[in-house]
Amino acid sequence: MFQVLNEKGEIVNKDAMPDLSDEQLKELMTRMVYTRVLDQRSIALNRQGRLGFYAPTAGQEASQLGSHYALDKEDYILPGYRDVPQLIWHGLPLYQAFLFSRGHFHGNQMPEGVNALSPQIIIGAQYVQAAGVALGLKKRGKKNVAITYTGDGGTSQGDFYEGMNFAAAYKANAIFIVQNNGFAISVPRDKQTAAKTLAQKAVAAGIEGIQVDGMDVLAVYAATKHARERAINGEGPTLIETLTYRYGPHTMAGDDPTRYRTSDLDSEWEKKDPLVRFRTFLENKNLWSEEEENKVIEKAKAEIKDAIKQADKYPKQKVTDLISNMFETLPTNLEEQMEEYKEKESK
Repeated sequence: MFQVLNEKGEIVNKDAMPDLSDEQLKELMTRMVYTRVLDQRSIALNRQGRLGFYAPTAGQEASQLGSHYALDKEDYILPGYRDVPQLIWHGLPLYQAFLFSRGHFHGNQMPEGVNALSPQIIIGAQYVQAAGVALGLKKRGKKNVAITYTGDGGTSQGDFYEGMNFAAAYKANAIFIVQNNGFAISVPRDKQTAAKTLAQKAVAAGIEGIQVDGMDVLAVYAATKHARERAINGEGPTLIETLTYRYGPHTMAGDDPTRYRTSDLDSEWEKKDPLVRFRTFLENKNLWSEEEENKVIEKAKAEIKDAIKQADKYPKQKVTDLISNMFETLPTNLEEQMEEYKEKESK
């Protein structure tokens, strides 16, 4: 397992320490703290009935944001449904992220200049899509990559293998990340596959694979930066397995992790918390303080409050919106339904 910082926030791999300035290190911490607050508030909003579908992210901040920080603004992100934080830091307005959770079509409309697809709900399907986007970038001569994410459960899907194989065959500009949080909803990783690691599945596709400490933001950043350089230099895709943990349920739609995870396991991973580890590292370098962290927390709370108000004010989605967004030219049956619902909505 590739690691830069251990659980005590100590550098254990000096040669792999990424070349980041003090300000960049602080920015990484800022993004992780902000995202942890966003997760806490999103869970609360979901319980209040003010959000719809939501997949908690606490515990996976280093994996998500460390990998994203290694990207260029022109790179493409093909996220899974837990990967909304990467979209936000890539430029998706926060209120649109909330609309996505509510199922509103505007939440899936990426603003101009935000190179990303909307979060994929079908497990693993984003791997096939990423292979296509990556090949398109290569054929157009772009020095950019398509990065995609799935969980350990996604590696049990056919799309996972097909996407990697296709991208590998064409040496497409792709980075495949598996965020191994130990459970595909409730199924432990060791019951999904006989492979000792998920990173080694790269061997079958003929690409480079690496297993990374997913609670170490510097290790994830370094591994992703290396993978990006390989891709844009024509060396093909990389599979990165980040060993991480989600502290909350799989989603807020009724999952109860106490039925399949022990309190001892939760306690073990809490000691590896990516925020605690990186905070200790920065404090030892006199780069972070409780005062600075509180400023980030208050800023996050204020921006989240404004964003949910903006989402509340956004025009409600209508049935006619759904129908009109499905086809360029409506088939006869939907033309009939469109007229029917136009009449209903006019009353």
